[in-house]
This record gives sequence, structure tokens and C-alpha cells, in this order.
Amino acid sequence: MTAEVADVVDRLAGASRIGLGLAAVGRPAYINLGRAEDLPAERTVEAMRSRAHELLDTAYANGVRYFDVARSYGRAEEFLAQWLEGKNDVVVGSKWGYTYTADWRMDAEVNEVKDHGVATFERQLGETRALLGDRLDLYQIHSLTPDSSALHDTELHERLAAQGVVVGFSTSGPRQAETIRAALAIRVGGRPLFRSVQATWNLLEPSAGPALAEAHEAGCLVIVKEALANGRLAVEGPGDAVALAAALRQPWATIVLSGAATADQLASNLRAETMNPRAETMNPRAETMNPRAETISARFDPDLAMPADRYWQERSRLPWA
Repeated sequence: MTAEVADVVDRLAGASRIGLGLAAVGRPAYINLGRAEDLPAERTVEAMRSRAHELLDTAYANGVRYFDVARSYGRAEEFLAQWLEGKNDVVVGSKWGYTYTADWRMDAEVNEVKDHGVATFERQLGETRALLGDRLDLYQIHSLTPDSSALHDTELHERLAAQGVVVGFSTSGPRQAETIRAALAIRVGGRPLFRSVQATWNLLEPSAGPALAEAHEAGCLVIVKEALANGRLAVEGPGDAVALAAALRQPWATIVLSGAATADQLASNLRAETMNPRAETMNPRAETMNPRAETISARFDPDLAMPADRYWQERSRLPWA
């Protein structure tokens, strides 16, 4: 374990294993379900800033200490930076590789553009540092895939390794496991480049699990994103707390992200951490125990999982709203 990783682990010790991601509230449009009901009708910068700060306050008060943003999340880095003053016990992760292009519009034809080149890294690192300064603890390549140039760009690898922060990556797409294993093999100066992995894992798409276990064994931080499948498991599945509890039960998971857009959603998400996997009822809002109710363990039904290709095809059709 590197000194940078050890520092992050030490600061997260005793904190909630749930982190808060600001993808849903850093910009007016995103692909999560139910946004029309969850967010103000007028999604001005000030309205979204206020919502982001409300969520950050609620999360912090409940022991959350990992906060996750990205250059492509609209103004998420800005909102987080404005809130951070005096919060010296938190861990901040951001991502580069997508450029936000929607200009705060709900009807933009293109919301973000992906590029993993050195020039984009240098530009976005400067933008991130201008906002977060030395509060940046973890910098991740956003949405690494097997065909990404970032897997083979040795100049980029050298520049990443020189930043003095934990270097990580996030993955997406049906070949996450392949991507994770390829990235973990990269060395700079004889040492692994990447010490953190952020990947999609949920009850519908668990295919990255074995590779994430390997990353954990190799000493990496492992961050789970999209544990609710962009809201599908909350709306159509076993419920938000149960789906998050499933991710928290994975022995390789360091942090599981909540992508809540309201304080009520966040409060419900946080219940996942206190669920008893052998005795808790399946209704995350149940006030009393029902000994005949299904347990969380029983509801981890392998039949919920679908082929990775199908999952990512369906995800690609979710509208920005």
C-alpha cells in the first residue's frame, strides 16, 4: 500500500462506507430515473448549488467522508469546493477525461465529449486544481474502456504518476473486467500506476466482481458506482437500501457511492449500512421486523443479473432529463 493510499484509508477509518457522488446534482440533466420529481422545475445554477450543499451537509452529518465529482459533472467540483471549507477530515475524488459540453442546457444534443489524451489531462487537471487545490486526494481517468488510448500512453502514465495523489480510473461498458485487469498491469518505475478502481457493480450487472476482488487483493481502493443502476433498482427492483446493501456486502468494496438527488433519498440510501443481511426485511421503510419476510440474503437473486451487453445497451438508451 502506497503512502497516499494509506493516508486515504486512515482518513476513512470509522467513517461511513457510503460515499456521495454529485453526478445527479452538478448539472441540470442526467440519465437517472425520476429527476422530474426529484429536482426543482427551474434547475438554475443557484438551485442546483443549494441542493448539492443540502446533500453534502446531510451526508457529512451522517458520517459520510468520501465525496466524488468529475470535470464533466457540470459545476460539481465548484459546488464541492465552496462547501469544503473547514471540512478537513474528508476525502475528495475527481475524474478527468470527459468535457461537459451542454452549457447548462436541458436540451443539449451532446452533453459530454470523451478524450483521454495528454492535452485533455493537462487542461482538466489545471481546472480541477483551480477549484479544489490541494484538497484533491484521488484523481481518476473517467470511463476507461479496453480501447482507450490511456491504457497504452506512456507519456500520460508518467504525468499521472507525478501528481502526488492517488491515481485511479473508473470503468464502464460490458468489458469492465478486461479493462480493470489491463489497467492494473500498468507499471511506472516498476510500481503499479493505479491504486484505485471505480466500477459499476449492481444486482443487474455484477460481471466486474471477480476483477474488483483482484484489485482489492492488489491493495487498491475499490469504489462501487451505479449500485442502483441509475435508479432502476430503486424504482423497479428490490429498493434502494437493499441494492446498496448488496454492494456493501462485497468483501472487496471500500466505498459504495450514493447518487442521491434529495435528502430523503440519501437518508434511505444510508439505511443500507445498518441493515442486518440475515434478518432485515426486504422493505427498506419497514418499521417492524416480520420474521416471515424475505431477508436481504434471500433477495440477492442471481436471476436479477442480466448479460452485460444487454445491461449496457439498455443503459445507453436512458434519456438525459
